[in-house]
Amino acid sequence: MRRVWLVRHAHHDRLGRVLCGRMPGVSLSEQGRAQAHVLAARFETLRSARVLASPQARAQETAAPVGDAAGVPVETAPELDVIDFGDWTGRSFDSLADDPLWQSWNATRSRVRPPGGESFGQVRARIAALLDRLGAEEGLPVILVSHGDVIRIDPLFIRNMAGRGVLDHVEAVAVHGFPLDWNLWSIHDWPEKIAEIRAVTPLPIWVSEIGVSSFGAEEVQEWGCRRSAELLTGQAPRIHWYSLYDLPREWEATTRHKEAEGSSYYRHFHMGLLRQDGTPKHALAEFARHTPASGLCQWFHFEDHRLDEAVDRMKRLGVTYLRTGLSWADSFRPNALDWFDRRMEALRDFDVTLTFCFTPEHRGIAAHHTSPPPVPEEFAEFCASMVRRYAGAQASSASRRLHR
Repeated sequence: MRRVWLVRHAHHDRLGRVLCGRMPGVSLSEQGRAQAHVLAARFETLRSARVLASPQARAQETAAPVGDAAGVPVETAPELDVIDFGDWTGRSFDSLADDPLWQSWNATRSRVRPPGGESFGQVRARIAALLDRLGAEEGLPVILVSHGDVIRIDPLFIRNMAGRGVLDHVEAVAVHGFPLDWNLWSIHDWPEKIAEIRAVTPLPIWVSEIGVSSFGAEEVQEWGCRRSAELLTGQAPRIHWYSLYDLPREWEATTRHKEAEGSSYYRHFHMGLLRQDGTPKHALAEFARHTPASGLCQWFHFEDHRLDEAVDRMKRLGVTYLRTGLSWADSFRPNALDWFDRRMEALRDFDVTLTFCFTPEHRGIAAHHTSPPPVPEEFAEFCASMVRRYAGAQASSASRRLHR
């Protein structure tokens, strides 16, 4: 299978101020030209490749140094063109801010078309057609230089898995996000995100993790819970709200990039509907309005003292399904299987999705729970042993889906 790189054009002087679209004469700034040469340096070792670019000048000028580095001419691909924004083309973002149609387009881009322009569905169709054609060809690696909204529509990952037969063994495709706390997109983009995946797979699409912290204010979390439910109920058969409990401050949040997160790291401790002491936040009552359509994602630490209380609370909230995890790292602790058994028995009345997670420090490439293992077969055996131990319980209790 050929390799494909998706590249957004470099900086231009109107970026962030004007909706340029297909207006002529939008060339790279000095900063953008420098970015293009830095990009080209990354491909210097790739001496054989195809470079395809949008017909817009800013994309062509980004692609030119890349083509020089790869030793090939740049091919123009109309499929990579920027969205046709029609009557909005060339307008400043300030002038568009109060336009109701612009607001609707930003809230649900999959359903609204720019006046005189093209729909997101049309953009998706043309980029998917190009990727299908390139994927069917045997040949050189491909570098595609396009535009932000275009390359966000990336069916390649799902198509790659389908082509390798992986999706034949998958019940659902899962997405998760925290747009008010970490993601670089708006909470209102959720329908668009779901639509992008739905366009490339017939499988059900679950939201495996969604949440809003009360770090700034509990009212923000309450609103986020309500808005998330409004946007996703009926769009996804599983919506796992993260989480029931705040993470106790005495514990550490396991993240890949703690040192780089700054104050964002501390949002991990404020994601619960319940405070650390078990008292409810404003969002708890709001969440209860959306069960059983919404479920929960709740991680339990080793021999977590909150387990029985959590089970009772979830039943009173009307929760019927749950996502949780079994830790490979915990499996090395004394009496680990006793704890795993107790937890799975306590959760027997819920439809449980399991995530196998957390590398033991002595089994990772680096001494960190998010490190990949140098011997993947060791992790695979842990996963297989948990499947053998717990998947058989489907016949006597609620079905359990195991997720890696």
